[in-house]
Amino acid sequence: MNIDKAYDKWSKTYDSNSNKTRDLEAEVIKESLNSQTFSTILELGCGTGKNTQWLATKADEVIALDFSEAMMAKAKNLLKDKNVKFHISDLNNKWPVEAKSVDLITCSLVLEHIKDLEHIFEEAARVMCPKALFYICELHPFKQYNGSKARFETDNGTQELEVYTHHISEFLEAASRVNLNLVQLKEHFDNLDKTTIPRLVSFVFQKPDSI
Repeated sequence: MNIDKAYDKWSKTYDSNSNKTRDLEAEVIKESLNSQTFSTILELGCGTGKNTQWLATKADEVIALDFSEAMMAKAKNLLKDKNVKFHISDLNNKWPVEAKSVDLITCSLVLEHIKDLEHIFEEAARVMCPKALFYICELHPFKQYNGSKARFETDNGTQELEVYTHHISEFLEAASRVNLNLVQLKEHFDNLDKTTIPRLVSFVFQKPDSI
């Protein structure tokens, strides 16, 4: 099943089913960005709006992209805020965003479905203003090495989605190629138990003032 069709199907239960990865990431993004406010935020993969609602309180404008029409329909129904603009968009293509127009990009649990990280970072660098931030949070590759991946339950059994494993070094190398500087890297554990494999890894990159 195509990724967009799978997420269309998953949209019916995405917000209501048990999902430790989704719930932990919702905490991580707030811990990472809560102390700041922004002019324009670009959210890559808004889904059902699980983070969009909070992001809308942190910015004058939020541009929310997703390729699943069903997911986005739920987000639109949740969010009536005038400062949120939704666009159906495949992140593998050029994004419908002007160059040097956003001061924060967020990308939550999306990039395991993207094969070409370099394209994502190239587009990010294109649309970021000088000193803008790029927040990323993904399923930790250690989890992926053990077989964890995005999946959901249906009446016909478990539906597993097509995913790609990106090592931490790949994120750092892709950022370096477009001159984005790493300002934060953290690993996140279930119940703060650091004796276990971390569930998530998060990054914050920044565009230099002179670019």
